[in-house]
Formats: sequence, structure tokens, C-alpha cells
Amino acid sequence: MSDDEASTQMSEHERVFLVVVDETDEMRNALRFACRRAEHTNGRVALLYVIEPVEFQHWIGVGRVMEEEARQEAEQRVQSLANEVYKLSGTLPAIYIREGNGPEELLRLLDEDHTISLLVLGMASDNSDPGPLVSYLTGNMGRNNLSVPLTLVPGQLTEEQIDRLT
Repeated sequence: MSDDEASTQMSEHERVFLVVVDETDEMRNALRFACRRAEHTNGRVALLYVIEPVEFQHWIGVGRVMEEEARQEAEQRVQSLANEVYKLSGTLPAIYIREGNGPEELLRLLDEDHTISLLVLGMASDNSDPGPLVSYLTGNMGRNNLSVPLTLVPGQLTEEQIDRLT
């Protein structure tokens, strides 16, 4: 589903909880939190997967193959998560797959798509570093450009604790 298709399928008054997809444990907590909030508020979850640019320039053909593999991996990952979102929230998520710098693409999406009402991110369990995206968004660069509220879900919460909170 393209960005335009995803945004037009959501109503103007529906609460949309955006989760940035990555491979971390804390993303799982953010996803569960967003799904449970969507379920209890008749909202919807949106998933953003950003494919980082391939730095391989020696052989153009090899670089294109690597880009295509990254795209396929992204599509498989979000489809798997879409099934999970449906099981937890009862609705299919909007899916956004973009290529570029993660934080920049996130801020661009939030600026372009006004149906998104809340950004939900998980914080790393390690107390010393909340994670690169959280650090970016709460630092000067992201804080000045963030156009929706940000909910941070602690990484050490259990599924049961998240369910009780939502």
C-alpha cells in the first residue's frame, strides 16, 4: 500500500497511532501499546518501515540487488507485523515503507500525513540510552520538528503491564 492509499483509508477523526518498525525488543512494546490503545479508542495503528540507503557503489548491479532485497525484507516484516496488529487491535494497519534516513523520513511522514495523531516509540531497557530515534526526537533536532504528541513506552514493561496501562 502506498503512502497515499494508507492515508486516504483513514478517517479524519480516527486516532492513528504510528509505530516505527525495527528489530528491537522495545519496538515490540511500542507496537503492543499502540494496538491496545487503538483497540480501546476505536483507532488504528500505522507502521513505518524506513529502508536505509545502500552504501554500495562499486557495482551498480550489486547495489540494485541489495536495494531490492532490502525492499522485500521490509515488505515481509511489515506484513508479519500487520497480522499481529490485526490480532491485537482488530483492524489492519496502515503501512508506510520509505527509503532514506530514518529520523528524516519519520518527520517528513508526520508533516505530510495529518491523519497521524500520536507517535508511539519504545525506549530501550538499558537506562543509559533510550535508543537512537528517541534521543534524536527528544533532542534539539527532532523536538523542534515533531508535529504530533510522542508517547514513550518503557522497554522493561511486560505485556501484562502494557495491557493494564492501555
